[in-house]
Amino acid sequence: MIVFEIPGEPIAKARPRVTKWGVHTPEKTKNYEVLVKELYAINHGQTMLEGELGIRLKLYFQIPKSASKKKKQLMMDQELRPTKKPDLDNCMKSITDALNGLAYKDDSQIVSATIEKYYSDMPRAEVEIKSIEKDEG
Repeated sequence: MIVFEIPGEPIAKARPRVTKWGVHTPEKTKNYEVLVKELYAINHGQTMLEGELGIRLKLYFQIPKSASKKKKQLMMDQELRPTKKPDLDNCMKSITDALNGLAYKDDSQIVSATIEKYYSDMPRAEVEIKSIEKDEG
């Protein structure tokens, strides 16, 4: 099992921009993917998982400064959760794409995913990737 944390606000994978000079991935997306790769390499080196994989992501977003004390407490208690952008599937995409060729050969190996969004005063993404055991039948 591989577990690591990505500090900062989770970033959704942005669509590539097509211009007359070619296709360009937005800078914010590129930077986040580089951060994910570096954190993985620092924490897990050359560890590459094989076979069927499951991923669990807990995405923590900054509590808005405009939230009332009551709302802030509900957010901290995880009773009020983010229903704002970014979409959780696009956040997963930025993380899983960044780990291609590093944590696994290809993100097509991921056959199970759990993604949750929360508020926190410490924005981050918690990542857990594990091999899925096959029952011997």
